[in-house]
Amino acid sequence: MGTVSIKDVAARAGVSPGTVSNVLNRPEKVAGDTRTRVEAAIKDLGFVRHGSASTLRAGHSRTIGLSVIDIGNPFFTDVAAGVEDVASERGYAVILGNSSGSRAKEERNLLVFAEQRVRGVLITPSDEDASRLDRLRERGISMVLVDHPAEQSGQCAVAVNDVTGGAMAVAHLLGGGAERLGYVTGPATIRQCQDRRRGAEQALATAGRDPGSLVEIAMPAMTARAGQQAAEKLLADGSLPDALFCANDLLALGMLRGLLHAGVRVPDDVSLIGYDDIDFASASTVSLSSVRQPTYKLGRVATELLLDECDNPDTHAHQQIMFQPDLVVRESTR
Repeated sequence: MGTVSIKDVAARAGVSPGTVSNVLNRPEKVAGDTRTRVEAAIKDLGFVRHGSASTLRAGHSRTIGLSVIDIGNPFFTDVAAGVEDVASERGYAVILGNSSGSRAKEERNLLVFAEQRVRGVLITPSDEDASRLDRLRERGISMVLVDHPAEQSGQCAVAVNDVTGGAMAVAHLLGGGAERLGYVTGPATIRQCQDRRRGAEQALATAGRDPGSLVEIAMPAMTARAGQQAAEKLLADGSLPDALFCANDLLALGMLRGLLHAGVRVPDDVSLIGYDDIDFASASTVSLSSVRQPTYKLGRVATELLLDECDNPDTHAHQQIMFQPDLVVRESTR
């Protein structure tokens, strides 16, 4: 069988080659019945477009880049699901880059995105230095910040109010009678960790307590293993608070495992709350109280903003969207 062309698809579907091109590149602009006919013809004929050729003509591809801090964290898996669903609906593919919280690795991911002529980039930055993001925009690549507020008005961002979330978590612990509170967190370079601590300190101040009394247990990673190591350290030091707020659920689940293994009762001896409300939070041995974020919605809304900027650069209005978190109370807190 010879190579199938756009003209062959157009003839089979009874449309113009331009309509076939629109279905391939701008499917949202084609009426549903017509799009269905063209897609059926593409399938029947086994048509595969020449991706590199179309990229050269357009100057960009039908792909977007997604750079996250830790794809092993179910929070980012849920965000990525929202991204992929919208991208698929609009005829785009997603290239995933996992920075592992490393600026150097993140910069390599961004370089790969640029080399692949991605249409735009969704990114959760690994730190607060925006210079590499500015360079991305200078290349003409649209960008939306995900789970990170915008530092300037000329860009889109979708985030959750982590200060409010941190305050919710600690206010709940104080309401359960907590006296000595600890904050188990990740690297100080991660903005979310900083904001959640700020919220925790605000809740202490509101309750008439000294914000400086919050004991911080900083770990190099925000994983379940790191959470268990934090539990072992607190137990070895004999400095276990009677309530612990963890900066994410993976830390909290690791902390829970370490405490239960040592015979510490949760929540009778120690109240424990996490952040993100991942699926595993409700399925743990002692179901975990947590601060819920609209993770899937973050991914969807961010992708819609990005593609609107890509497809409608003259009329696109930058938006900074801030969602509010919710407190989910389960068995791990009093």
